[in-house]
Amino acid sequence: MSSTLYDHDFYAWTNEQAGLLRAGKLSEADLEHIAEEIESMGKSEKRELISRLTVLLLHLLKWEFQPMRRGASWRLSIANTRDALTDHLADNPSLQSVLEASVETAYRRARRDAALETGLSENTFPSTCPWLFSQMMDENFWPEA
Repeated sequence: MSSTLYDHDFYAWTNEQAGLLRAGKLSEADLEHIAEEIESMGKSEKRELISRLTVLLLHLLKWEFQPMRRGASWRLSIANTRDALTDHLADNPSLQSVLEASVETAYRRARRDAALETGLSENTFPSTCPWLFSQMMDENFWPEA
């Protein structure tokens, strides 16, 4: 029954499984699907990290390469994204172990997005991330051309 519920009413399945786990009825729980969902949650946290890094890097690139368009909204976006990243890493400290690879992935995306948003050639932007993570996160860091 649980597996069928998993396929047809995920919300009901989650409530049922939570009840079974809380009651200590592990033999009745859908352990295989529970394990899959837990793994999926972890992957989601990593995707969230990359997404937030991409936003930060995109705005830092635009800040550096389009100085005439700098404004309060970019400054606010950068500050808010730094705060969100700080909070996300505090909630998920083990993401530190994938931070370097995540910055590389995010930078590749941000570089492409920056080219599309600015109309500048992708080759305008450095091929690898020009900043250390600590620089990107420093509230006093604002890249200059």
